[in-house]
This record gives sequence, structure tokens and C-alpha cells, in this order.
Amino acid sequence: MNVPDVKSKRSIYLKFLKMVSLVLIIVVALDFGIGSLLKLFYFRQTSGVDFRTRYAMENSREDLLIFGASTAVHDYIPPTFEKRLKLSAYNVGRDAMSIFYDYAVLKAVLKRYSPKMIILAFDKDEFSQAQESYDRLSTLLPFYKTHPEIDSIIDLKGPYEKYKLISNIYPYNSLVVTISAGNSDLNKKRREDVKGFVAVNKTWPEPIKCDSSFINEPLDNNKVKAYESFIADCINAKIELYIITSPSFVKATYPSNSLVLGKAIAERYKVRFFDYSQDSGLLNNRNLFDKIANRILDERKSNWDRLVYIPLTHK
Repeated sequence: MNVPDVKSKRSIYLKFLKMVSLVLIIVVALDFGIGSLLKLFYFRQTSGVDFRTRYAMENSREDLLIFGASTAVHDYIPPTFEKRLKLSAYNVGRDAMSIFYDYAVLKAVLKRYSPKMIILAFDKDEFSQAQESYDRLSTLLPFYKTHPEIDSIIDLKGPYEKYKLISNIYPYNSLVVTISAGNSDLNKKRREDVKGFVAVNKTWPEPIKCDSSFINEPLDNNKVKAYESFIADCINAKIELYIITSPSFVKATYPSNSLVLGKAIAERYKVRFFDYSQDSGLLNNRNLFDKIANRILDERKSNWDRLVYIPLTHK
């Protein structure tokens, strides 16, 4: 091989390295720029689910916080609790979430202060195995770098999350739609919330069915551990904790495995657990479906008013 050939190959190799370096610089610059822009708009939202998550994680200071998924978001009206209990209140629940989300929010809250009281809305399938429970931890990704106390929970999403989160875009790439809505006035008109509570008005459209499927329900040990940790952290922080299962429009042949275990763990920690999943007063009236919470404001005419406040006022 002559000298000109060697020089030629070296020149090609150097050009290739320069090209790769240029591409990497462009990718990093775009990732930083687009990620910074998404972060800006994420944290300037004024309404919607992401706004409520940010408020719960970083700004909540209320005496009473209400945790849970849809049964929390649509069943518990903070102003009613404020009136009855003389405590400030906020609903930090979020639709379609699991105990993983609840525990992450609790850990972030406890870094700032200890509420006087917490209500945890416990679903009858709370410990069920479901991949979506892990996938939906993406809602917490924007807080990974600023809230190290929740890193271990987010890491449950997958073994490579810490590496993916090197990217500035990754925490927000599944939240673009909600970020857009949260920066829009239209979002406020579409689903206005009252201190985290979102009203929903529906009537159950079909006969109440019997269900025995939960007797064979496989349980997720990670969820069970998160639930136990939630309870233990509340006790250690001297927080008055109530765990409540909302009425369900299904007649269960047997209590679910989640309910049986959830009650047993609460009993072991001496925490009050109220199961209203099979309350006959609600199962016999389909018109109360998703109207239960709204009726709290109707001068004690709601069954839900009776169900929630008897245990809270008769300790």
C-alpha cells in the first residue's frame, strides 16, 4: 500500500468522525432545546391533570389530603370536608393511577410537611397485576431529577429508566397532549376542578351484575409493599390515616383478594379501613352512579354523605 492510499483512507475516516460528531452535537442540541421548551410549558400549566400533579408534589400545604385513582378524584369534594372537619383540604388523586403514584406523591409531600389527616381511596383491585400501572409512572418522569425521594418508584417502570432520563425530551414525550391542554383556557372549561375534585355526571346504564373473578386475582407484590410503606410513613409522620373503599356497582360473590389483604394489613398497623364496596343503599339505586360526590353538597341528602362522614366523625 502506497502512502497516498494511507492518507486517503485516513482522510475518509476523519471525515466520518467529524460527520458523526456533528450529528451527535445536533441531536444533543435538539434534545436540550426541545426538552427545555417542553419543561417550560409543563411547569407553566394552569389547569388539568399535570397541573394538579405538580401542585400535589410541590405546592400542597393543606391539612387534609385525599389520595387515590378515579374513585378519589370524582367522589371526594374538599370543600365539604373543610366545612365538616374545619381543616383545609385538597384532592391529590389522579385517574387511572395506582398505589405507586399515591406513594410517590406522599413521599414528595412528606419532604415538605406532614398533613394532619390523609384519606386513601382503596380500589377493590388495588393490588392486581397490570403492566399499565408501571407504564403510567411516566406521569411522574418530569420530577425524576428534582425529587430523588421518588426515584426508586419511577425505576419500577423499567431497568433502563435512569439511562433514558438522561434525555431532556424523554420525561415529556408522552405528555405533549396534556401539556397543550394544560396551557389552554379550553381545558378549564372542559373539566373544571374544585381543589382537585372533578365532577362527573352519569347514570349506570345496565343491571348490576355479579362478579366472582376477583377470588382468583393474582397480586402484585410491589404494590403490596408500596401500600405498606404508605401506611408506615403516615404513622411515622403522626398523620391520621383513613382507608376507604368506595361503593362499586358490581355485586361481588366474594371479596377481592386485594380487599382481603388490604384490610388485613391495615388491621396489623391499627389503621381504620372502611369497605363500602357492597353498600346496598347504592347498589339498589343506579341513578347515584358518579353523582354520589355531587350530592354531598345537597344538605345531607346523599348516601355518600352518610358513608363518608360517620366513620370520620365517630372515632
